[in-house]
Amino acid sequence: MKARLDCIPCILRQVLRASQYSHLPPEIQEKILRESMNALLKEEWSKTPPELAHIAHKIARKYARGDPYKEVKKKSNDEALSLYPKLKKIVDESDDPLRTAIRIAIAGNIIDFGALEEYNIEKTVNEVLHKKFAYDDYPLFKKILKNAKSILYFADNAGEIVFDKLLIEKIKEIKDYKITLVVKAGPIINDATLEDVKYIGLDKLINDIRYISNGEIGYERNSPEVKSWIKEHDLTISKGQGNYEGLSEFQGIFYMLMVKCPVIAEDINANVGDIILLYR
Repeated sequence: MKARLDCIPCILRQVLRASQYSHLPPEIQEKILRESMNALLKEEWSKTPPELAHIAHKIARKYARGDPYKEVKKKSNDEALSLYPKLKKIVDESDDPLRTAIRIAIAGNIIDFGALEEYNIEKTVNEVLHKKFAYDDYPLFKKILKNAKSILYFADNAGEIVFDKLLIEKIKEIKDYKITLVVKAGPIINDATLEDVKYIGLDKLINDIRYISNGEIGYERNSPEVKSWIKEHDLTISKGQGNYEGLSEFQGIFYMLMVKCPVIAEDINANVGDIILLYR
């Protein structure tokens, strides 16, 4: 998906927030914004939103001298882990545990500091459990899952990956699939990294882990390397808006997300607030 004009001020807003989370003085925050604007002006805006965001966030990390969202990510992981027993019970006691686990995984996508400044995860879970899907390719998902042996799972955010863990556990109960998890190679916004995966114990459920770019290391989502990962797996799951933005030019992917942005809503032909289980 190519960036829209609305993506540019959104990226700058993200970078400003990152500098604020780092408790940097106003003059440094201004410096980060100015350098980010200058860097974006030199780029082709036909790139994907994540590619452009990586350029600006790299500048913010330079001045922050680390991960601006480190504390926020731990708090998100801890909050989600505290809800895990309750959510697991909901999944296990439902009429269709796999479908319920998918709903809860999508509800976890609300933990997104790139698109939102605040959220209520328990309220969101209760709403999503009863909400109608804007796109509902669940029958096709079950059909492909039944015949699959390997799964490629693009994770999105810290905290959210606890909800992904519930879904992966439910999938593994069906069959001992070979599961490859994809996370960020390094910090950017509140996206999940290997550190988060280990913190919540998700590493014990997967067979392999691969890394996509944070603007400094890893492969871009629309790269030939990532395309080859998709081809070598029987089923691919993409969580969240950022992965949709970076992967949508490829075929054969199940997108699971909550629409939180008008640009995504327009591209996917949905409304802000919709929940999506879409195969393309």
